[in-house]
Amino acid sequence: MAGEPQPDCLFCKIVSGEIPATIVRETETTVAFRDINPQAPTHVLVIPRLHHPDAASLAAAEPQVLADILREAGQVAVDEKVADTGYRVVFNTGTGAGQTVFHAHAHVLGGRGLQWPPG
Repeated sequence: MAGEPQPDCLFCKIVSGEIPATIVRETETTVAFRDINPQAPTHVLVIPRLHHPDAASLAAAEPQVLADILREAGQVAVDEKVADTGYRVVFNTGTGAGQTVFHAHAHVLGGRGLQWPPG
């Protein structure tokens, strides 16, 4: 159920501490940690503590938490020293877009040139 921890969700297990992660920031509503398969020198995931399957469902149910994720993404960029050179925030939604963990999350990417269009 949305908002409730899911026993089979990797990110819910990271939030609970059941699975370790390299956490770089935490707030009351979010957790930010390094991606285990980085696609750029800076690749940090920012997730809500609450379980929602994707960004759209999170926005519909908890718009303030989605705003918290974006604020934290900006702070990650500052902390990682990519805010001045540029960074990208990506929400993949659905398997066709490359989403593999169905817990809403933002990718913060930086530290190299990021071409457009992506993919």
